[in-house]
Amino acid sequence: MAAEIHPKPLTRRPVLLNKIEGSQDVVNTAVIIPKEDGVISVSEDRTIRIWLKRDSGQYWPSVYHSMPSPCSCMSFNQETRRLSVGMDNGSISEFVLAEDYNKMTPARTFQAHQGRVTVVLFVLEMEWVLSTGQDKNFNWHCSESGQRLGGYRTTAWVSCLQFDVETRHAFVGDHSGQVTILKLEQESCSLVTTFKGHTGIVTALCWDPVQRVLFSGSSDHSIIMWDIGGRKGTAIELQGHNEKVQGLCYAHHTRQLISCSSDGGIVIWNMDVKRQETPEWLDSDSCQKCEQPFFWNFKQMWDSKKIGLRQHHCRKCGKAMCGKCSSKRSTIPLMGFEFEVRVCDSCHESITDEDRAPTATFHDSKHSIVHIHYEVTRGWLLTSGADKIIKV
Repeated sequence: MAAEIHPKPLTRRPVLLNKIEGSQDVVNTAVIIPKEDGVISVSEDRTIRIWLKRDSGQYWPSVYHSMPSPCSCMSFNQETRRLSVGMDNGSISEFVLAEDYNKMTPARTFQAHQGRVTVVLFVLEMEWVLSTGQDKNFNWHCSESGQRLGGYRTTAWVSCLQFDVETRHAFVGDHSGQVTILKLEQESCSLVTTFKGHTGIVTALCWDPVQRVLFSGSSDHSIIMWDIGGRKGTAIELQGHNEKVQGLCYAHHTRQLISCSSDGGIVIWNMDVKRQETPEWLDSDSCQKCEQPFFWNFKQMWDSKKIGLRQHHCRKCGKAMCGKCSSKRSTIPLMGFEFEVRVCDSCHESITDEDRAPTATFHDSKHSIVHIHYEVTRGWLLTSGADKIIKV
């Protein structure tokens, strides 16, 4: 009988196109210029640089501009060629770039914050500049006049920000692990709700306006997918990083989520599968399988004359278990667990090889990532790092 051959599915691996070196300090943000062989970067070394690809195949700076303070973040709008740069001193400077990207003209600078600007976003449809800072303020200014239109005081430093143009909702992630949703009007805003699912700082946000899903990444190494449009309150967890998540972006046409972490890991998640919500951990004073008491259950320990055990939880069913009844390990990709996690004996028997099939691919960028940018038309991914290097 002839052997049946099952071909392995082809996985597209990221291919390094170019490496851009020359910055003297951490490259905090960099973006690929749409429809151009170029990159814009801002760095802790106080410089704004526009890198254009030369005939040699290498990128060289066509613009090298020094700022009065370290550049912490930026936003670039290709349609208007407007560049907004946030700085360590709390100010935001705006420039207009020439059509050939060989020159940039200062437009205005305004004092937006009392501390380092953490995120700046230019919204063309509203002519707004949204910004957050280490002064715990979220502000929005008129991009034409530079006048402050409104603000919101947050409970902790804001580390990331996304905005939905259609509904005027701002998504604000902060150092407390919370995501706040605000509804913006021309000169006022109202609190819609808050999400609390991370045990560490919210380090990255990505908004998908088509499916109305928000992705949040954290220093706790996890990613949570919040279903906002479905109004189901569903929160699906993704575990695939060993260090803090530094960047998220979503490719609509392939339904893939791309995430990067500070150790250089790049994970490409297949979001075209039906994922399962992780169960809440159940409370119990004794193992929900063998009924052995946990160490704080003094009465049962005394009655049964048994030493209390440490409590664990099965990641698949959420039941409270002792170590003996939850000694098995397994991946559960459809629940977001791409690494092996603790499961109880019953759940381990129910997990099939098909259930263990990975839904993500893992890659090493070989540098410490602080920011990522995805250019959808060409499928180019840019990573900038603490090692002063930009990779495309």
